[in-house]
Amino acid sequence: MDLLFVTGNEGKLAEARAILGEIQGIDLDLPEIQDIDARKIIEAKLAEAVKTQPGSFIVEDTSLYLDGLNGLPGPLIKWFMKTVGNEGLAKMAEAFANTGCEARVVIGYADGDGKAEFFEGSFRGTIVPPRGDNGFGWDPIFQPEGYDKTFAEFTQEEKNTVSMRRIAFEKLRKHLVINR
Repeated sequence: MDLLFVTGNEGKLAEARAILGEIQGIDLDLPEIQDIDARKIIEAKLAEAVKTQPGSFIVEDTSLYLDGLNGLPGPLIKWFMKTVGNEGLAKMAEAFANTGCEARVVIGYADGDGKAEFFEGSFRGTIVPPRGDNGFGWDPIFQPEGYDKTFAEFTQEEKNTVSMRRIAFEKLRKHLVINR
């Protein structure tokens, strides 16, 4: 059975292939429920994905949790980026005098029967004024703990070494090896 990663993002697919080997990317326009629980979002997307064709599916959610906003925006980051952008998020963190945050990736896996299993990777960091030109989304404002630059200032190779996505995909890889 094919392993299908539901994404239209070639960078995410390349990172997944580097860890899992030859998997297929599939760009499906799945409905996305809105919730502050990434697992509920992924579970709903997996349920829709398994209806499209036979195979095992992977769906991923990348979220940013600001300590000063009690964990918001979390999985709602897309809407925060559309409305206030990186500058606005950095200003919010400053206004609450708490720039701590967590970047988290949750990967959902379903093997055709639709039962979801989850694998997480996270990295603590600080929200800073935007810096750097690499990456995408909130990379310019996320400075991971232990580093003096933002994800947008990392090369792709450097970012892949500390990637939350890498951590989550490594957990999935181990699961797949054990359960084959």
